[in-house]
Formats: sequence, structure tokens, C-alpha cells
Amino acid sequence: MVASIQRRWTVDDVAEYLGVPIKTLYRWRCQGYGPIGVRIGKHIRYAPEDVIAWFESQKSAS
Repeated sequence: MVASIQRRWTVDDVAEYLGVPIKTLYRWRCQGYGPIGVRIGKHIRYAPEDVIAWFESQKSAS
């Protein structure tokens, strides 16, 4: 099985998509809230489908 190669989103990308400040994403990460990010060295990357799924789940939670 070959995994599809898709660019992972940076913190900047996720902040822009969600319309929130970057500091908010870092705060959420410390609180265990928000979309799942993976640390790669000193960088955090997000799978776009995870961010979108998290965002969609917030609609039903509100």
C-alpha cells in the first residue's frame, strides 16, 4: 500500500484556515484541545484532513 503524498500544514496554514491567531493554536495544544499536530523536530505539522475533521466536529459540539 502506498501512502499518498500530501503536503502537511504548518501552524501558519492552520491558523489561516481556522481564522485564529497562531498563539491560540499553541495555547490549545498545551491544553490538549484543537486539531492534532505532530512534532517533527522543532516544527509542528498538521494533516489537512485532521484539521478539517476537527473543524467539522466543532459544528456538532456547539
